[in-house]
Amino acid sequence: MLKTAFVMTAVLGSSPGDRPPSPPTTKVVTFEGACDASGAVVQGKWSFTVADDEDNIIRVYDGKTGGRPIRTTDLSSSLGLSMGKKGAPETDIEAATEIPPLSFWLSSHGRKSSGKLDTNRFRFFATRTSRNGTVQLEGKPYTQLLDDLLAAPQLAAFDLASASKRAPKAEGGLNIEGMTAMEDGKSVLIGFRNPLPEGKALTIVLLNPAELPQGKPARLGAVRLLDFGGLGIRSISRWKGRYLFIAGPTSGQGGSRLFTWDGKAERPTLVESADFTDLNPEAFVTFEDKEEILALSDDGTRLLDGVECKRLQEPEKKRFRGVWLRLPPKS
Repeated sequence: MLKTAFVMTAVLGSSPGDRPPSPPTTKVVTFEGACDASGAVVQGKWSFTVADDEDNIIRVYDGKTGGRPIRTTDLSSSLGLSMGKKGAPETDIEAATEIPPLSFWLSSHGRKSSGKLDTNRFRFFATRTSRNGTVQLEGKPYTQLLDDLLAAPQLAAFDLASASKRAPKAEGGLNIEGMTAMEDGKSVLIGFRNPLPEGKALTIVLLNPAELPQGKPARLGAVRLLDFGGLGIRSISRWKGRYLFIAGPTSGQGGSRLFTWDGKAERPTLVESADFTDLNPEAFVTFEDKEEILALSDDGTRLLDGVECKRLQEPEKKRFRGVWLRLPPKS
């Protein structure tokens, strides 16, 4: 496990004289066996389940100690994928959330980076974790969410049909990367990394996530545009009565920032000094009984011994980082 630690001050927008003391030293933890951490959900006192957007494997880790996964589950055979010569294609899982007893997982619903259509990336599915820790698919993967989004009248002004024909990181492309359970315990908030209408991040409420694995169509609710200063949504989590966002550039070039949101304001609050230098945060693990949150870094392009992590042939050499950080109190 990486023993490095660094100080991350996390201060909401305020004048320098009003800023509280810096929080304690923040701990970096290294997790082995994967590189591209994406959506994650809490599982147990310290453990969490996380997807890798380069495969279809769900891994369980100890968030406190890191290291090798406690267990792994390959869902490739359960997701209704079009198998190729190289085996199961990736579904590009980008977001996850939990509404007990189910965890929900959402793929990007975008095209490949080349702009080529790949319907394997159109997946919304649920898993259930048994008492012995086994993760199993609940119902069937839902593949029509993009069609539901394109047909939604409240989204008509954003021309998602045109966006869906572009590469996900191209200007005006389509790429979904955020999802979290909402206060009502029934619906989820979905956030787009791309497109950015009027330079703002697009969000929409999915009212019936538990019904999609049973084959029922999505019922979509309110649309909100959130101002992250021209950044799109990389991850969302609702924690202790507020929403947390990681926001970053649609192109992947440039750093990400941390924001909090009360669910009402158009402009979320920037956590000014949360320093993600050398990290590519793409997921949260938020334990309700803890005072710190765990941000996970997608380290697929990080060089390890001169090779990008995701291109390493030996799984045991792959790794990604997580950073525990303390947020300032609500203002």
